[in-house]
Amino acid sequence: MNNLEIFCICIHDKLLDKIKKLNYTPVGLGSDIFSSEWIRDNSGINITSKNKFYGELTFHYWLWKNKLKSIQKDKWIGFCGYRRFWKNEFDNSDTSLDISQKILKRIPSSWNKYDVILGEHIYLNQIPLIKILKYGKLAFLRNPGAILNKGRNIRFQFDMFHGNGVLDKAIELLGQSDREDFKLYVKKNISFNYGNMFICKSKELMIRYYETLFPWLEKCENFLGFELKGYEARTYGFLAERFMAYWFNKNSKVHEIPVIFHDLNKEEP
Repeated sequence: MNNLEIFCICIHDKLLDKIKKLNYTPVGLGSDIFSSEWIRDNSGINITSKNKFYGELTFHYWLWKNKLKSIQKDKWIGFCGYRRFWKNEFDNSDTSLDISQKILKRIPSSWNKYDVILGEHIYLNQIPLIKILKYGKLAFLRNPGAILNKGRNIRFQFDMFHGNGVLDKAIELLGQSDREDFKLYVKKNISFNYGNMFICKSKELMIRYYETLFPWLEKCENFLGFELKGYEARTYGFLAERFMAYWFNKNSKVHEIPVIFHDLNKEEP
């Protein structure tokens, strides 16, 4: 028996058949007109009105509040997007043109010793100095160590691209058990696990994560608000992305696998 369910998050109703063909569970978010075959985040207890700012996190919230407790014990639950998939660890070959042969479909027995699967790290320390001087002067003043590659940490990158001081202000709103540890994490590390993507075999662990994440993001609303435009509108997701990498590495046994970039929307019908 395959003890894995992958929720594939999508914003296009027309991709339903492609997602079902992968044997993933289709999740429809956003304003497109979705058929009844999709799982939506707009029923029960939900924050669907925040989707423009929270992105895929509105589904995580819905799952937490409405379905997670009813999922069978020790079932692996994972998340991907219609453009980002987990690489199949059983086959190291990328010669297949069929995405269904490249992506994760079952759980390796070696995963039994892990609690959570995360994507491989994104490294931030390769930002060219000329780009820093052009776009990140304020961030550089707050992080003078960024003159060296090893100083271009998570905090510096967030200051430069997502708002100078925003990450620090958000961290101060965390509970005491995470505040200092996360503050140290973003200053110490030059990389983090990619995306708001994870696969977890413990719904109890997921509940603990959501019980920390969502009250924190709600506190951040008090200073970030919902007047954010363009790229800034995704700030809540960027905060969650870094926090996810920190929290699961702190609280669980983590294994990392690659993430494949493949846009189902660009495939031939």
